[in-house]
Amino acid sequence: MSSTSCHCLRRSPSFLPPFVSGVGVPKPTRSSWPLNKSLRLVECHSRSSKNKWKISCFKDEESSSYIPESEFSGDKLPEELVELELGQSSVVERGWVSNLQEAADAVLGILGKPWTVPWTAETIIQVMLLWIASFWFVGSWIVPFLAHAAGFSKESLTYRGQALYSLLTDVAEGLAGIAILQRCLNRFRPLPSDWFRFSLNGNWQLDVVLGCLMFPLVNQLSQVNLNLLPLLPSTPVVVSSVEQSIVARDPVAMALYAIVVSICAPVWEEIVFRGFLLPSLTKYMPVWCSILVSSVAFALAHFNAQRILPLFFLGVVMGVVFARSRNLVASMLLHSLWNGFVFLDLMK
Repeated sequence: MSSTSCHCLRRSPSFLPPFVSGVGVPKPTRSSWPLNKSLRLVECHSRSSKNKWKISCFKDEESSSYIPESEFSGDKLPEELVELELGQSSVVERGWVSNLQEAADAVLGILGKPWTVPWTAETIIQVMLLWIASFWFVGSWIVPFLAHAAGFSKESLTYRGQALYSLLTDVAEGLAGIAILQRCLNRFRPLPSDWFRFSLNGNWQLDVVLGCLMFPLVNQLSQVNLNLLPLLPSTPVVVSSVEQSIVARDPVAMALYAIVVSICAPVWEEIVFRGFLLPSLTKYMPVWCSILVSSVAFALAHFNAQRILPLFFLGVVMGVVFARSRNLVASMLLHSLWNGFVFLDLMK
């Protein structure tokens, strides 16, 4: 209000044509007409301008809309007009960015709030490194050593024996990982209620169905990954024991392998990557970013460059399902369905 009033005081008033009333005004002589006329005009102009200033400034104090638009815009300097246009464009830009931010917040809001994490990054790194080390040590050293001590090796077993060997190895690796989690997180108990939650209640079934609709895209990404990182000609083609049992059509061996890929692997991996890693990362980053980082770790943990893209995308899908449901049963079921889909595809 004060700036508008000051602007009004600086402006030169526009002079209106003099209004001369013939009532009660003595008739001037011819000789004095020019001088008296000029004095009267100046006097009238002075009174008119003073009245106008009083009215104009008084209206400014009540409402700044009194100033006519034509007079106001005519006194604008080019710099002021440019600043006004820039100000209007910045308001429009801020409005567009604000609308986009609100839309993004609405989309990301479906992922829920961050978890309450009682431990620090040191515990997160410790758990993940110990889990990877135990997974490798149990599968590559302890189980083969025990088998060798018992007088046999995996290669000398039948299809059924190899399938049972794989099942026992996977169970041992999973139990070792759970033992590490139990040991490292024991001092933080009791944990918040939304940690490691298993429940059949809720509306998570629809999320699992929607996640299954992403399976064809995951399959397409497998082909894209192979095109980007094809196998080298010198790389030997290794037929896994799972494929060998499928070719042999041994029903017992196929059933044992189905348990490994559709039950054991989803349970252990979901507890570590979605149950522990993803919620822990929300202490330092948003939920959506935690989903991406945990998905990268999930893809790298399989040690297969030809499957990085599909595993990463699959991790994102399972991470979204878990973040929405806060239920490990949902992500485990989705993981199990994907592995079952791959297993059935191998049986064709």
